[in-house]
Amino acid sequence: MAARKPTFNQQILIDPTPLPDSIPKVKEVGASSAPLLSAAFFIGARCKDYNDDYMQCKTENPGKGEFECLKEGRRVTRCARSVIEDINKSCLEQFRAHWTCLENNNHQLWQCRPDEWKLNKCVFDNLKLEKVIPDQPKQSTPVHLRQKQIYAHSPVPAWEKPFVAEKSQSS
Repeated sequence: MAARKPTFNQQILIDPTPLPDSIPKVKEVGASSAPLLSAAFFIGARCKDYNDDYMQCKTENPGKGEFECLKEGRRVTRCARSVIEDINKSCLEQFRAHWTCLENNNHQLWQCRPDEWKLNKCVFDNLKLEKVIPDQPKQSTPVHLRQKQIYAHSPVPAWEKPFVAEKSQSS
C-alpha cells in the first residue's frame, strides 16, 4: 500500500500522490460540454489515430486499462487541446456562436444548424477539417446537412444553406 493519506473535502476526494515520471504531463482541455460538443467531430477527425490507439490499449487491458493506458490518454488530451486552440485562433466568432447556441438549447444540435454550418465552413477553410458522421449511408443526406430540421423550434431560413466541402479531384 502506498504511504499516502487522501483528503476528503465533503464532496471531493483529493489524492496528493503525484503520477509517476513515466506518465507524460498534460494540461486538461479546459472546456465545458458545449464547446466540446461543438468541436467533437473536428477533434474526432484530427485525433482519430490517437483515439484508436487509446481504445486499442483499453481493449487489450480489460479492468486495468485506466493505469496502463495513461500515456495514450494523455496523447488524446493533447490532441483535443490543440484542436480547441486552433479553432479558437481561426474561427472564434463562429465557434462561440455555435457553442452558445448549444448551451442555450439544451445541447440539441438541430436547434443550431445555421451556426453549425458557418463553423463547419470556417474550420474547413482554415484548418482543413471536415465534419463527417461515421457510418453514414452513402445514398442519404447526412442529418447535419438537411435544410429541414423536423424537431427544431423554428424553421431554418431559406437563405441559410448547409456547408458542403468540395470533393477533391483526386478521389
